[in-house]
Amino acid sequence: MAEFIFWLCLLLPFYAWLGYPLLLTVLGPLFPRHTPAALPPQRVSVVVAAHNEERNIDNKLRNLLAQDYHAESLQIVVASDGSSDRTVALARSFDDPRIRVLDLPRMGKNSVLNVAVTQCTGDIVVFTDADVHWIDGTLAALLAPFADPQVGGTVGKMIIPVAGKGLSLGESLYRHYEAWLRRVESRTGCTVSADGALQAVRRELYQPIPARVNDDFYINTCAPVAGKRVVYVDEAQVLDQGVDEADRQFSRRQRVTVGGLISLAARRELLNPLRHGLYAIALISHKLIRRLAPVLLLPLLLANLWLFDGHGFYQLTLAAQLLGYAIAIAGLLDVRQRLPKPFRLAAFVLVTLAGMSVGLWQFLRGHSYNQWNPDQTR
Repeated sequence: MAEFIFWLCLLLPFYAWLGYPLLLTVLGPLFPRHTPAALPPQRVSVVVAAHNEERNIDNKLRNLLAQDYHAESLQIVVASDGSSDRTVALARSFDDPRIRVLDLPRMGKNSVLNVAVTQCTGDIVVFTDADVHWIDGTLAALLAPFADPQVGGTVGKMIIPVAGKGLSLGESLYRHYEAWLRRVESRTGCTVSADGALQAVRRELYQPIPARVNDDFYINTCAPVAGKRVVYVDEAQVLDQGVDEADRQFSRRQRVTVGGLISLAARRELLNPLRHGLYAIALISHKLIRRLAPVLLLPLLLANLWLFDGHGFYQLTLAAQLLGYAIAIAGLLDVRQRLPKPFRLAAFVLVTLAGMSVGLWQFLRGHSYNQWNPDQTR
């Protein structure tokens, strides 16, 4: 029994984090490449949900207006979620008819996005955050795949150009891992993940976002529900800042895990492989098994301790586990960042897995996060 527990708890996390992307990498060449024709100018609406973003909103609007995409019509909807600072005043100070500002009461990001979309005039709706910077050409790249009528949504790439001295080093590498995973998922037609900082959907496919779910995931599943594909666009890039502090990384992963599991429950029809094929398998692998995998690490360690007197392999795996935890704890305790980078990377992994485990426990207890505060994700 101990051996069964050991191998189950070892292979499931391995599959979720490495085996699954490698499987898609192998399958990728079997799928046809889609090369749509040039996309004519589109009617585009860009939605920026904002809560107390006076330090970012000016630069954000200038960044959006500076994009070199020549739309048939461009609309920017700034939806303030009960901001108590100068967010609304600064957004309204732009003398540009393309910008519309909604001064809404505090109602949560999902509700604010739903209201904003009702005011959108574009055929394609783009979603972004106030605190990220789009590189030149991002809007054009993000919209290009819509020339294919089978494409219902697109997602971009988030980059941390300058990692800090703490856990953001691990976060930056994690972003590169996610980009690789989304690239192979997109190649096989099953992109299941997105960042709210940069994603787009056909207006006709948008469904109102329920309370408590992760908005970016729910928007990203609007196309698959309608039988359309979501395309990952490597050239559409936004620049973000990492989070060095362990407590903030832990809190973020905890909240994302709770919201992600609630989101999966809301979209549970997509988990049926008989109806949605490879997309359902991708969703189960990427969004379900990965979130369940961290809780297997404790029984993995306990089973390994039980098997310690057996084959030398189990002695080696136990030593590797204990060494990994020791390096991670040392990285967490190294507040002055004097240890080499692998210690900080291990600390990031430990904090991430711990946050996911606590998030799973909170989900099982029926806990959710109803209020949105952008500072919690910075």
